[in-house]
Amino acid sequence: MKKYDLGIIGGDGVGKEVMTEAMKVLTTVSELSGDLKFEFTEYEYGCKYYLEKGRMMDADGLKRLQQHDAILLGAVGYPNVPDHISLRDLLLKIRQGFNQYINLRPVKLLPNIKGPLEGKSPQHIDMVFIRENTEGEYAGSGGIQSVGGIDKLAVQTSIFTRETTVKTMEYAFEYARKRNKDKKVTSITKSNALNHSMVFWDSIFKEVSNKYTDIHKESLHVDAASMFMIQKPERFDVIVASNLFGDIMTDIGAALQGGLGFAAGANINPERKFPSMFEPVHGSALDIEGKGIANPVAMIWSVKMMLDFLGHEEIGRFLLEAIIDSLKNPLQLTPDLGGVGSTSSVGDLICFNLKKALR
Repeated sequence: MKKYDLGIIGGDGVGKEVMTEAMKVLTTVSELSGDLKFEFTEYEYGCKYYLEKGRMMDADGLKRLQQHDAILLGAVGYPNVPDHISLRDLLLKIRQGFNQYINLRPVKLLPNIKGPLEGKSPQHIDMVFIRENTEGEYAGSGGIQSVGGIDKLAVQTSIFTRETTVKTMEYAFEYARKRNKDKKVTSITKSNALNHSMVFWDSIFKEVSNKYTDIHKESLHVDAASMFMIQKPERFDVIVASNLFGDIMTDIGAALQGGLGFAAGANINPERKFPSMFEPVHGSALDIEGKGIANPVAMIWSVKMMLDFLGHEEIGRFLLEAIIDSLKNPLQLTPDLGGVGSTSSVGDLICFNLKKALR
């Protein structure tokens, strides 16, 4: 039997609610597979922890999290905690501290979900973003200069290292090779305006792409690529982008696939020297906290991505099929999808479908 020790950070708002369903799914896998067992260690890190302790996580939080095979994160965010603190002192601290330089985001319209684009079905919207996750625009280099108590100057410097940029692009090409689709990689740039960082990015993309003669490749400016995502999403297969561009474009992708309730994500350390972290990207959704109506699909889809990464692709495939089966009756879904279901009932339905698949 293979045993996995998972670090669980429910976080804030609906994060803990959808995390309960993720743990329910993994418990179901443990009960039915016979070969896998998942153990959970829960941490109260997040914005409420910050308001109580003055920090987003323990001083030795990274050391504690490093002992786990993987990390699941629910959501982070609270009105009284500035976004740059909640992001930098927890999410980015984990991503950068564990060298999770690959952010993997599937953008896939599932059957029985109506997207916002007329005439576009699941066969048109099926792409994957490979986003550089530790450097670029989120490196955190720069500062604010104040004179006489007035902020006079702000400098935000992007940092792109050759090593990480090359590895990110190689990951994208290797991922395209494994995808049973178009085998195409699109690089997102803005080298006409960003004459240092994106020219550097473009040159490395050209260099790396020359090693993958079996893969189609193209380079698009971020504004044009955003337009094409709306006009012709079927154009895309695997997209590789910098931290900021990838962050923005994947939210466009979430809209295309039916909303943030379907937006799953993975923060990956490909070398497996450190644990990788899997999370939905819908935020803490404090307006519906405690109502039991948060859509758990993105969190459970993130569990599917964790199973894939841990080498259990077949169970991951069964889990995605269980998610798809749960979408057949719209009334059973959460209110954001027009249903009358609850977070818990949707989780139960996915577990029921998973049991059918695994038996």
